Amino acid sequence: MGGRVTRVFRNFNVENRARREISKEKPTPAPRHRTARLDSMADSPEIKEEVLRKDDRFLNLLKDVYVESRDPPVRVKDGGGEHLPSKQEEKRLTKLGHLEGLDVKKVPKGKISLVEALTLLNNHKLQPQIWTAEKIAAEYSLELKEVNSLLEFFIPFAVQTFPKETKKAIPSHKQKKLT
Repeated sequence: MGGRVTRVFRNFNVENRARREISKEKPTPAPRHRTARLDSMADSPEIKEEVLRKDDRFLNLLKDVYVESRDPPVRVKDGGGEHLPSKQEEKRLTKLGHLEGLDVKKVPKGKISLVEALTLLNNHKLQPQIWTAEKIAAEYSLELKEVNSLLEFFIPFAVQTFPKETKKAIPSHKQKKLT
């Protein structure tokens, strides 16, 4: 109900209100900045001549100017070595086996590559008596605490295959032909 009332008032005398708004005097535009006026005057020959004319007084003053500059001595910023390594990290060759083309060749001690991580997790999963946490830590130059947490929280995927059943669980229905 309220929509009808507002629509009536909104459409009431629309043409007369529109004519009245159109016939009003347009507001005068704001005055232009003086740089806008100079752009239009830049094409005049007097201004071009003034720009190209050389002033002898300024030329003489410019000839007397002698600039001598020296760079200050370069100071080496000692930021505590955050960005530069303070010592060379020891690196070790990776133990990749048949996945050699997929991974990096050298890894810092105390770290392992992704392929190595998957390999050691799989080895521990398949033969936990042989690949103990102590042996993995010694083999890959890792800390024992990190190896224990790695073996506890990361488990490699296990692929399981299910035998195909000879009988179908749902008998197939013949599809109806659409005509």
